[in-house]
This record gives sequence, structure tokens and C-alpha cells, in this order.
Amino acid sequence: MVVGEWAGVAIALASSSFGGTAAAITRYLVDGADPVLLAILRWGIGFLCLLPCALLLGVRWPQRPDWPVVMLLGICFFGLFFILYNIAVSYTTAARASLALATLPLHTMMVGALLGVERLSARKITGVGIAVLGVAAALAAGLAQSPPGAWRGELIMTGAVFCMAFYNVLSRSLMRRSSALGFLTVGMGAGAVMLVLVGLVKGSFAAFEHFTMAQWIAGVYLGICGGALAFILWVMALARATPTRVTNTMTVNPIAAALLAALLIGEPITGNLLVGLVAVFAGIWIATSEAKAA
Repeated sequence: MVVGEWAGVAIALASSSFGGTAAAITRYLVDGADPVLLAILRWGIGFLCLLPCALLLGVRWPQRPDWPVVMLLGICFFGLFFILYNIAVSYTTAARASLALATLPLHTMMVGALLGVERLSARKITGVGIAVLGVAAALAAGLAQSPPGAWRGELIMTGAVFCMAFYNVLSRSLMRRSSALGFLTVGMGAGAVMLVLVGLVKGSFAAFEHFTMAQWIAGVYLGICGGALAFILWVMALARATPTRVTNTMTVNPIAAALLAALLIGEPITGNLLVGLVAVFAGIWIATSEAKAA
């Protein structure tokens, strides 16, 4: 793997770590806000952080013919995916939801191969397979200690991951014709506008009347770190490495989620989670490294 690809994987690891903490924050806030409001906090605040940066830096915006596609991708990802994400987290623990989300590399590999964007290799398939089997083993082994009905959240999360897989695969060519930050700002803005409109119709903003100072701090963190910063890093990674290698770093997401959720709301860190993560890290190493030429 070339130096640029290694840099992309390292950036993606940082992004996935912030994403894991966002799962724990979402779990912390889920009792006081509906899934739409949680998505508005994450992407509304995230967009308000991104837009000034993009304007000050004079980024290259998507080409005019690409705007409808970029906006549609943003609505599907930042809107639809994260509403489903928040619903999933309301059923299960932050760590288990993040483990289900860690199946993203498999979905991305399948979508990339289907669309002819990424060439598969035996090493990639082996690495992703080991990572996903580790996730499946961890979820199955810990089912007895999970909240009642947790399987619903994990099933919703696994289905929702297809939204992110298509976003990851389709976004790379669009970013190359603009810039990572310009592409991200337009997509996130489209998703945020859609979420605000849905929130106004549903009356989601009424929950703000009961927010405590701790919940406001958590919401702001969700927008700045879980929204803007995590996805600036994510699109930077996608611009430097293949979609499968980038998305395979999602398997560190459960670690950050489990650690922060244990501190915030006392969710246990179980042995099966740790065993599953060993397999996950082995899969990351295999999929993101190449055998040396003879």
C-alpha cells in the first residue's frame, strides 16, 4: 500500500474514533430527544461549523451538473441514514450498535464491486471477512446481556449501513471533480435542511425546552466532533484511500463507543466485545496491508 493510502487509513481511524464517541453521546441523549432532533443537532451544528470554513478557505465547489447528485447523496446519508442510526441506538447499547455499524466494510466492498468502482482481492476479502465475523461473534455471544429487543436496533443498523456504503463508493469521483470540503459542505447542508423541515413538521424542537446544561454540552459536542470534525476527516480519507480500506476502520468505532458509554451511562464492557474486537483488528491489518513483492 502506498504512502498516501496509509495516510488515508490513519485519517479514517481518527474519524471512526470520533464517530464511536458520537454513538455514546447519542445513547446518552436518546431519552430526551427523538431521532430527527438528534440528527439535527449533529448535522445542523456540523454544517454551521463547515460552511464558514469552506467560505474562508475558498474551496472548489461541486460542478453545476453534479449538484443534484451531491445533494441527493447528502439527503440519503446525513438525513435518512442518521435517522435510522438514531432509531437503532435507541434499541440497543452504544457498543452493540457500533459493532453492527462495523459491517460497513462488507457492504462497501459489495457495493463497490457491484458498481465496478473497486477491484476485489483475496487479501481484502479475507480481511473484511475476519472483521465482520468478529462483529457477528461478539453480537451473538453477548445477546443474553443486551437490552430486551436489542436485535431490532442491530438489524436496523445493518440495513441502514447500505446508505453509507453507497455514499462512500459514489462520493469519491464527485470529490475529485470538486474538493473534499466543498463536496462535504453541500451534502451536509442538503441533509441538514431536510432534517430541519422534517423536525418542524414533527414538532421535534419542543424537546429543547427540557434540555439540561449537560444535554446541551453533549449536543454541541455531537455537532462539532461527531458531525463536522469526524466527517471532514472521513472525506479526507476517502480522497486518499480506497472505500473498502477507509470503511474497514469503522471497526474501531465500538471501542470508542464502549469506553465513553461506560463512563456516561454505565454500559458494561463485556468480554465477548473484547474478543470480537481482536478479530476486528486482525481484519483491519489484513485488509489494509499488502504482501511484499518477491
